[in-house]
Amino acid sequence: MRTRYTLFKSDTEPIVIIMAILLVTGTINVFSSSYVLAAMDFENPYYFLQRHLQWLVLGIAACWICRRMNYQRLRGLMLVGLAVTLFLLVAVLFVGTTINGAQRWLAVGPLSFQPAEFAKLMAVLLEAFSISSVLGKERFRMDRDWPRVVVPFGAILLMAFLVYREPDFGTACIVFGVPLLMALVLLIPPRYWLGIVPMGLLAAFAIGMLQPYRMKRIEVWFDPWSDARDAGYQMVQSLSTIGSGGIFGMGFGDGVSKYEYLPEAHTDFAFAIFSQEHGFFGVLLIFFLLAVLLIICMRVAARAKDTFGQVLSLGIIFLVLGQALANLAMVAGLLPVVGVPLPFISYGGSSLIVTMAGMGMLLGIADRSRAEDTAKKKRPPEPEAPEMRRRRMHVVR
Repeated sequence: MRTRYTLFKSDTEPIVIIMAILLVTGTINVFSSSYVLAAMDFENPYYFLQRHLQWLVLGIAACWICRRMNYQRLRGLMLVGLAVTLFLLVAVLFVGTTINGAQRWLAVGPLSFQPAEFAKLMAVLLEAFSISSVLGKERFRMDRDWPRVVVPFGAILLMAFLVYREPDFGTACIVFGVPLLMALVLLIPPRYWLGIVPMGLLAAFAIGMLQPYRMKRIEVWFDPWSDARDAGYQMVQSLSTIGSGGIFGMGFGDGVSKYEYLPEAHTDFAFAIFSQEHGFFGVLLIFFLLAVLLIICMRVAARAKDTFGQVLSLGIIFLVLGQALANLAMVAGLLPVVGVPLPFISYGGSSLIVTMAGMGMLLGIADRSRAEDTAKKKRPPEPEAPEMRRRRMHVVR
Protein backbone atom coordinates (compact mmCIF):
# COMPACT_ATOMS: atom_id res chain seq x y z
CA MET A 1 0.00 0.00 0.00
CA ARG A 2 1.47 3.33 -1.06
CA THR A 3 1.66 6.11 1.51
CA ARG A 4 0.16 9.40 0.42
CA TYR A 5 2.17 12.43 1.47
CA THR A 6 0.52 15.83 1.76
CA LEU A 7 1.96 19.20 2.64
CA PHE A 8 -0.81 19.97 5.13
CA LYS A 9 -2.78 17.68 7.42
CA SER A 10 -6.05 19.51 6.82
CA ASP A 11 -7.59 22.38 4.89
CA THR A 12 -7.47 24.62 7.96
CA GLU A 13 -3.67 24.79 8.10
CA PRO A 14 -3.12 26.61 4.76
CA ILE A 15 -6.07 28.92 5.50
CA VAL A 16 -4.56 29.93 8.84
CA ILE A 17 -1.10 30.37 7.30
CA ILE A 18 -2.40 32.56 4.46
CA MET A 19 -4.50 34.60 6.89
CA ALA A 20 -1.44 35.14 9.10
CA ILE A 21 0.67 36.28 6.14
CA LEU A 22 -2.03 38.68 4.96
CA LEU A 23 -2.60 40.06 8.48
CA VAL A 24 1.11 40.68 9.04
CA THR A 25 1.37 42.28 5.60
CA GLY A 26 -1.68 44.41 6.32
CA THR A 27 -0.35 45.54 9.69
CA ILE A 28 2.97 46.60 8.15
CA ASN A 29 1.15 48.37 5.33
CA VAL A 30 -1.20 50.17 7.74
CA PHE A 31 1.78 51.66 9.54
CA SER A 32 3.61 52.58 6.35
CA SER A 33 0.56 54.21 4.75
CA SER A 34 -0.66 56.06 7.85
CA TYR A 35 2.32 57.30 9.86
CA VAL A 36 2.52 60.57 7.94
CA LEU A 37 -1.16 61.37 8.49
CA ALA A 38 -0.94 60.22 12.12
CA ALA A 39 2.06 62.44 12.82
CA MET A 40 0.39 65.48 11.24
CA ASP A 41 -3.10 65.10 12.74
CA PHE A 42 -2.41 63.36 16.06
CA GLU A 43 1.30 64.12 16.66
CA ASN A 44 1.86 60.38 17.05
CA PRO A 45 3.12 58.40 14.03
CA TYR A 46 1.95 55.17 15.68
CA TYR A 47 -1.62 56.35 16.28
CA PHE A 48 -3.30 54.24 13.59
CA LEU A 49 -0.95 51.30 14.12
CA GLN A 50 -1.81 51.16 17.84
CA ARG A 51 -5.53 51.20 17.12
CA HIS A 52 -5.12 48.63 14.36
CA LEU A 53 -3.31 46.27 16.76
CA GLN A 54 -6.16 46.63 19.25
CA TRP A 55 -8.69 45.68 16.58
CA LEU A 56 -6.43 42.86 15.40
CA VAL A 57 -6.46 41.30 18.88
CA LEU A 58 -10.25 41.54 18.96
CA GLY A 59 -10.43 40.09 15.45
CA ILE A 60 -8.27 37.10 16.39
CA ALA A 61 -10.47 36.55 19.45
CA ALA A 62 -13.60 36.71 17.28
CA CYS A 63 -12.07 34.20 14.87
CA TRP A 64 -11.18 31.81 17.70
CA ILE A 65 -14.66 32.05 19.28
CA CYS A 66 -16.48 31.52 15.97
CA ARG A 67 -14.23 28.59 15.14
CA ARG A 68 -14.87 26.88 18.46
CA MET A 69 -18.61 27.50 18.29
CA ASN A 70 -20.79 24.85 16.67
CA TYR A 71 -22.02 26.69 13.60
CA GLN A 72 -25.30 24.75 13.74
CA ARG A 73 -26.20 26.75 16.86
CA LEU A 74 -26.23 29.91 14.77
CA ARG A 75 -29.68 28.90 13.53
CA GLY A 76 -31.12 29.39 17.02
CA LEU A 77 -29.39 32.76 17.44
CA MET A 78 -30.57 34.12 14.09
CA LEU A 79 -33.51 36.19 15.35
CA VAL A 80 -31.51 37.60 18.27
CA GLY A 81 -28.65 38.57 15.99
CA LEU A 82 -31.03 40.20 13.51
CA ALA A 83 -32.75 42.19 16.27
CA VAL A 84 -29.41 43.43 17.67
CA THR A 85 -28.16 44.36 14.19
CA LEU A 86 -31.32 46.31 13.34
CA PHE A 87 -31.16 48.10 16.70
CA LEU A 88 -27.56 49.19 16.06
CA LEU A 89 -28.37 50.30 12.50
CA VAL A 90 -31.23 52.46 13.78
CA ALA A 91 -29.18 53.79 16.72
CA VAL A 92 -26.34 54.96 14.50
CA LEU A 93 -28.77 57.17 12.55
CA PHE A 94 -29.64 59.06 15.75
CA VAL A 95 -26.57 58.97 18.02
CA GLY A 96 -23.82 57.96 15.61
CA THR A 97 -20.59 59.88 15.04
CA THR A 98 -20.38 61.83 11.78
CA ILE A 99 -17.10 61.72 9.84
CA ASN A 100 -16.70 63.21 6.35
CA GLY A 101 -20.44 63.82 6.11
CA ALA A 102 -21.43 60.23 6.89
CA GLN A 103 -23.01 59.11 10.18
CA ARG A 104 -21.72 55.53 10.33
CA TRP A 105 -19.92 55.03 13.65
CA LEU A 106 -21.00 54.24 17.20
CA ALA A 107 -18.50 55.08 19.94
CA VAL A 108 -17.73 52.57 22.70
CA GLY A 109 -15.16 54.10 25.01
CA PRO A 110 -11.98 54.98 23.09
CA LEU A 111 -13.01 52.85 20.11
CA SER A 112 -15.77 53.21 17.54
CA PHE A 113 -17.33 50.62 15.25
CA GLN A 114 -19.58 50.50 12.19
CA PRO A 115 -22.82 48.51 12.59
CA ALA A 116 -23.04 48.34 8.79
CA GLU A 117 -20.07 45.96 8.75
CA PHE A 118 -21.87 43.53 11.05
CA ALA A 119 -24.95 43.78 8.83
CA LYS A 120 -22.89 42.20 6.03
CA LEU A 121 -22.27 39.03 8.05
CA MET A 122 -25.83 38.98 9.38
CA ALA A 123 -27.19 39.13 5.83
CA VAL A 124 -25.01 36.16 4.82
CA LEU A 125 -26.21 34.15 7.84
CA LEU A 126 -29.86 34.92 7.09
CA GLU A 127 -29.56 33.91 3.47
CA ALA A 128 -27.60 30.75 4.34
CA PHE A 129 -30.37 29.75 6.74
CA SER A 130 -33.03 30.51 4.12
CA ILE A 131 -31.34 28.67 1.24
CA SER A 132 -30.41 25.64 3.34
CA SER A 133 -34.00 25.28 4.56
CA VAL A 134 -35.21 25.44 0.96
CA LEU A 135 -32.63 22.99 -0.39
CA GLY A 136 -33.41 20.66 2.50
CA LYS A 137 -36.98 20.18 1.29
CA GLU A 138 -37.52 17.26 -1.02
CA ARG A 139 -39.97 19.13 -3.22
CA PHE A 140 -39.65 22.89 -3.14
CA ARG A 141 -42.36 24.89 -4.88
CA MET A 142 -42.13 28.68 -5.11
CA ASP A 143 -45.92 29.17 -5.14
CA ARG A 144 -46.21 27.31 -1.83
CA ASP A 145 -42.88 27.86 -0.04
CA TRP A 146 -42.17 31.45 -1.11
CA PRO A 147 -42.14 32.81 2.51
CA ARG A 148 -38.94 30.83 3.14
CA VAL A 149 -37.23 33.00 0.52
CA VAL A 150 -39.07 36.32 0.59
CA VAL A 151 -39.19 36.93 4.36
CA PRO A 152 -35.38 36.72 4.91
CA PHE A 153 -34.82 38.90 1.85
CA GLY A 154 -37.22 41.46 3.34
CA ALA A 155 -35.08 41.65 6.49
CA ILE A 156 -31.94 41.90 4.37
CA LEU A 157 -33.49 44.68 2.30
CA LEU A 158 -34.39 46.56 5.51
CA MET A 159 -30.78 46.34 6.73
CA ALA A 160 -29.52 47.53 3.35
CA PHE A 161 -31.94 50.48 3.44
CA LEU A 162 -30.76 51.54 6.92
CA VAL A 163 -27.13 51.34 5.77
CA TYR A 164 -28.01 53.38 2.69
CA ARG A 165 -29.47 56.10 4.93
CA GLU A 166 -26.15 56.68 6.73
CA PRO A 167 -25.30 57.20 3.78
CA ASP A 168 -23.14 54.25 2.71
CA PHE A 169 -24.22 53.11 -0.73
CA GLY A 170 -21.26 50.77 -1.29
CA THR A 171 -21.84 48.81 1.91
CA ALA A 172 -25.60 48.73 1.26
CA CYS A 173 -24.90 47.10 -2.10
CA ILE A 174 -22.80 44.45 -0.36
CA VAL A 175 -25.45 43.81 2.32
CA PHE A 176 -28.04 43.10 -0.35
CA GLY A 177 -25.80 41.97 -3.22
CA VAL A 178 -23.98 39.07 -1.52
CA PRO A 179 -27.22 37.28 -0.46
CA LEU A 180 -28.64 37.91 -3.93
CA LEU A 181 -25.55 36.32 -5.46
CA MET A 182 -25.93 33.34 -3.12
CA ALA A 183 -29.54 32.91 -4.25
CA LEU A 184 -28.60 33.22 -7.91
CA VAL A 185 -25.91 30.55 -7.68
CA LEU A 186 -27.69 28.07 -5.41
CA LEU A 187 -31.42 28.59 -5.79
CA ILE A 188 -32.39 30.31 -9.03
CA PRO A 189 -32.08 28.44 -12.37
CA PRO A 190 -29.58 30.04 -14.79
CA ARG A 191 -32.33 30.75 -17.34
CA TYR A 192 -33.66 33.47 -15.03
CA TRP A 193 -30.29 35.19 -14.56
CA LEU A 194 -30.58 37.21 -17.75
CA GLY A 195 -33.64 38.92 -16.30
CA ILE A 196 -32.63 39.28 -12.65
CA VAL A 197 -29.02 40.48 -13.05
CA PRO A 198 -29.79 43.38 -15.45
CA MET A 199 -32.72 44.44 -13.25
CA GLY A 200 -30.48 44.46 -10.18
CA LEU A 201 -27.79 46.48 -11.91
CA LEU A 202 -30.37 48.91 -13.27
CA ALA A 203 -31.89 49.36 -9.80
CA ALA A 204 -28.45 50.02 -8.29
CA PHE A 205 -27.68 52.51 -11.05
CA ALA A 206 -31.03 54.29 -10.52
CA ILE A 207 -30.48 54.54 -6.77
CA GLY A 208 -26.96 55.83 -7.36
CA MET A 209 -28.32 58.62 -9.56
CA LEU A 210 -30.37 59.99 -6.64
CA GLN A 211 -27.25 61.72 -5.32
CA PRO A 212 -25.30 64.02 -7.69
CA TYR A 213 -21.89 63.10 -6.27
CA ARG A 214 -22.49 59.41 -7.03
CA MET A 215 -23.43 60.24 -10.59
CA LYS A 216 -20.25 62.30 -10.86
CA ARG A 217 -18.22 59.29 -9.69
CA ILE A 218 -19.69 57.19 -12.47
CA GLU A 219 -18.90 59.89 -15.03
CA VAL A 220 -15.26 60.22 -14.00
CA TRP A 221 -14.95 56.45 -13.83
CA PHE A 222 -14.90 56.37 -17.64
CA ASP A 223 -12.38 59.23 -17.86
CA PRO A 224 -10.80 60.24 -14.52
CA TRP A 225 -8.49 62.77 -16.21
CA SER A 226 -11.49 64.78 -17.42
CA ASP A 227 -11.80 66.16 -13.87
CA ALA A 228 -8.45 65.22 -12.39
CA ARG A 229 -8.43 68.01 -9.80
CA ASP A 230 -11.88 67.34 -8.35
CA ALA A 231 -14.15 64.31 -8.82
CA GLY A 232 -11.50 62.24 -10.59
CA TYR A 233 -8.66 63.21 -8.27
CA GLN A 234 -8.69 60.07 -6.13
CA MET A 235 -8.81 57.71 -9.09
CA VAL A 236 -6.02 59.55 -10.90
CA GLN A 237 -3.84 59.48 -7.79
CA SER A 238 -4.57 55.80 -7.26
CA LEU A 239 -3.54 54.88 -10.80
CA SER A 240 -0.45 57.08 -10.57
CA THR A 241 0.46 55.49 -7.23
CA ILE A 242 0.19 51.96 -8.61
CA GLY A 243 2.10 52.79 -11.77
CA SER A 244 4.95 54.49 -9.93
CA GLY A 245 5.75 51.26 -8.07
CA GLY A 246 7.25 49.66 -11.16
CA ILE A 247 8.58 46.11 -10.99
CA PHE A 248 10.25 46.10 -7.58
CA GLY A 249 8.60 49.07 -5.85
CA MET A 250 10.05 52.07 -4.06
CA GLY A 251 10.73 50.12 -0.87
CA PHE A 252 8.98 49.85 2.48
CA GLY A 253 8.16 53.29 3.88
CA ASP A 254 9.47 55.11 0.81
CA GLY A 255 6.17 55.58 -1.02
CA VAL A 256 5.43 59.23 -1.68
CA SER A 257 1.67 59.19 -2.33
CA LYS A 258 0.84 58.95 1.38
CA TYR A 259 2.17 62.50 1.80
CA GLU A 260 -1.38 63.85 1.34
CA TYR A 261 -1.46 63.00 -2.37
CA LEU A 262 -3.75 59.97 -2.14
CA PRO A 263 -6.86 60.33 0.08
CA GLU A 264 -7.81 57.32 2.23
CA ALA A 265 -4.32 55.92 1.73
CA HIS A 266 -4.55 53.60 4.77
CA THR A 267 -8.18 52.50 4.36
CA ASP A 268 -9.92 51.90 1.03
CA PHE A 269 -6.80 52.65 -1.07
CA ALA A 270 -4.26 50.87 1.11
CA PHE A 271 -3.45 48.48 -1.72
CA ALA A 272 -2.33 51.39 -3.91
CA ILE A 273 0.32 52.31 -1.33
CA PHE A 274 1.32 48.64 -1.08
CA SER A 275 1.72 48.50 -4.86
CA GLN A 276 3.86 51.63 -4.87
CA GLU A 277 6.22 50.36 -2.18
CA HIS A 278 6.44 46.69 -3.20
CA GLY A 279 5.92 46.83 -6.94
CA PHE A 280 4.66 44.28 -9.41
CA PHE A 281 6.06 41.26 -7.56
CA GLY A 282 4.42 42.34 -4.31
CA VAL A 283 1.10 42.66 -6.10
CA LEU A 284 1.55 39.18 -7.60
CA LEU A 285 2.16 37.78 -4.11
CA ILE A 286 -1.13 39.18 -2.81
CA PHE A 287 -2.98 37.91 -5.88
CA PHE A 288 -1.44 34.45 -5.42
CA LEU A 289 -2.36 34.28 -1.72
CA LEU A 290 -5.95 35.34 -2.39
CA ALA A 291 -6.27 32.84 -5.26
CA VAL A 292 -4.98 29.97 -3.12
CA LEU A 293 -7.26 31.05 -0.27
CA LEU A 294 -10.22 30.97 -2.66
CA ILE A 295 -9.40 27.46 -3.88
CA ILE A 296 -9.00 26.05 -0.37
CA CYS A 297 -12.15 27.74 0.92
CA MET A 298 -14.11 26.34 -2.01
CA ARG A 299 -12.83 22.89 -1.07
CA VAL A 300 -14.02 23.45 2.50
CA ALA A 301 -17.47 24.33 1.17
CA ALA A 302 -17.54 21.24 -1.03
CA ARG A 303 -16.53 18.95 1.87
CA ALA A 304 -19.05 20.33 4.39
CA LYS A 305 -21.27 17.57 5.73
CA ASP A 306 -24.56 19.46 5.78
CA THR A 307 -26.39 21.90 3.54
CA PHE A 308 -26.21 24.80 6.00
CA GLY A 309 -22.43 24.43 6.27
CA GLN A 310 -22.03 24.33 2.50
CA VAL A 311 -24.20 27.40 1.90
CA LEU A 312 -22.66 29.37 4.78
CA SER A 313 -19.14 28.59 3.54
CA LEU A 314 -20.04 29.82 0.07
CA GLY A 315 -21.58 33.00 1.51
CA ILE A 316 -18.43 33.76 3.53
CA ILE A 317 -16.33 33.23 0.41
CA PHE A 318 -18.51 35.68 -1.53
CA LEU A 319 -18.33 38.19 1.33
CA VAL A 320 -14.60 38.13 2.07
CA LEU A 321 -13.04 37.37 -1.30
CA GLY A 322 -15.78 39.19 -3.21
CA GLN A 323 -14.92 42.35 -1.29
CA ALA A 324 -11.26 41.77 -2.03
CA LEU A 325 -12.00 41.53 -5.74
CA ALA A 326 -14.18 44.66 -5.62
CA ASN A 327 -11.50 46.66 -3.78
CA LEU A 328 -8.73 45.59 -6.15
CA ALA A 329 -10.92 46.48 -9.13
CA MET A 330 -11.77 49.87 -7.59
CA VAL A 331 -8.13 50.72 -6.84
CA ALA A 332 -7.17 49.74 -10.39
CA GLY A 333 -9.93 51.88 -11.91
CA LEU A 334 -12.05 48.96 -13.12
CA LEU A 335 -14.93 49.98 -10.83
CA PRO A 336 -16.12 53.39 -9.61
CA VAL A 337 -14.87 54.63 -6.24
CA VAL A 338 -16.95 52.95 -3.52
CA GLY A 339 -16.27 52.47 0.16
CA VAL A 340 -15.10 48.84 0.06
CA PRO A 341 -12.02 47.97 2.16
CA LEU A 342 -9.54 45.24 1.25
CA PRO A 343 -9.90 42.38 3.77
CA PHE A 344 -6.83 41.75 5.96
CA ILE A 345 -4.95 44.70 4.39
CA SER A 346 -6.98 47.91 4.86
CA TYR A 347 -7.26 49.78 8.14
CA GLY A 348 -10.71 49.40 9.68
CA GLY A 349 -11.62 47.74 12.96
CA SER A 350 -15.20 46.71 12.26
CA SER A 351 -14.32 45.31 8.85
CA LEU A 352 -11.40 43.35 10.32
CA ILE A 353 -13.53 41.82 13.09
CA VAL A 354 -16.29 40.80 10.65
CA THR A 355 -13.74 39.29 8.26
CA MET A 356 -12.06 37.33 11.04
CA ALA A 357 -15.40 36.18 12.47
CA GLY A 358 -16.51 34.94 9.07
CA MET A 359 -13.24 33.10 8.50
CA GLY A 360 -13.56 31.60 11.97
CA MET A 361 -16.97 30.17 11.01
CA LEU A 362 -15.46 28.71 7.84
CA LEU A 363 -12.62 27.15 9.85
CA GLY A 364 -15.20 25.69 12.23
CA ILE A 365 -17.02 24.09 9.31
CA ALA A 366 -13.74 22.59 8.08
CA ASP A 367 -12.93 21.28 11.59
CA ARG A 368 -16.34 19.63 11.91
CA SER A 369 -16.03 17.98 8.48
CA ARG A 370 -12.58 16.63 9.31
CA ALA A 371 -13.75 15.33 12.70
CA GLU A 372 -16.63 13.46 11.08
CA ASP A 373 -14.31 11.97 8.45
CA THR A 374 -11.87 10.84 11.16
CA ALA A 375 -14.64 9.30 13.24
CA LYS A 376 -15.96 7.48 10.20
CA LYS A 377 -12.55 5.98 9.44
CA LYS A 378 -12.08 4.81 13.04
CA ARG A 379 -15.57 3.31 13.22
CA PRO A 380 -15.34 -0.52 13.12
CA PRO A 381 -17.02 -2.17 10.12
CA GLU A 382 -20.51 -3.49 10.65
CA PRO A 383 -20.68 -7.28 11.15
CA GLU A 384 -21.66 -9.19 8.09
CA ALA A 385 -25.04 -10.88 8.15
CA PRO A 386 -24.91 -14.75 8.21
CA GLU A 387 -26.93 -14.97 5.00
CA MET A 388 -24.52 -12.68 3.15
CA ARG A 389 -21.53 -14.63 4.52
CA ARG A 390 -22.90 -17.97 3.33
CA ARG A 391 -23.75 -16.49 -0.07
CA ARG A 392 -20.25 -15.05 -0.45
CA MET A 393 -18.63 -18.37 0.53
CA HIS A 394 -20.85 -20.19 -1.95
CA VAL A 395 -19.74 -17.82 -4.73
CA VAL A 396 -16.09 -18.38 -3.85
CA ARG A 397 -16.51 -22.15 -4.07
